[in-house]
Amino acid sequence: MSPDEHPVGDAHPYLRAATAGLRHHTRLLATRASQPSDRHHLDTLHAHLTDLHRLLDQLAEHTRPERPASGRHLATAHTRLWQAADAVHAAFHLLPAASDGTGCHPERLPDGPPVLTICQRHLAAAHVVRRKTTPADLAS
Repeated sequence: MSPDEHPVGDAHPYLRAATAGLRHHTRLLATRASQPSDRHHLDTLHAHLTDLHRLLDQLAEHTRPERPASGRHLATAHTRLWQAADAVHAAFHLLPAASDGTGCHPERLPDGPPVLTICQRHLAAAHVVRRKTTPADLAS
């Protein structure tokens, strides 16, 4: 069965599974309110946000020609997801690190995981944002 042949109720099984995982994680954190976020947690959350950002970008591109109003709303959601990912990236670098010197420096690669992965992912997403979004859109 190809992805296009899934019944309507089963059209997006992986997206539903990812959503269920996020819900489980949210419930788990609610029961452990005393534990602060750590860098690995924010790295994983940033990965989810940037993947959703890429998905919304594709959905907006495919929707806009036939349904311009819906495409504009998806583009707005795309911008908001970028703002959320940017804030998570900033929070990641404000958490205490195991060693000093783990800040995000675009002119050089970070020292190693998870800093290396989150910064590379963030810079790749920023490249897409700069091509498709105006500074005024990001500021609003």
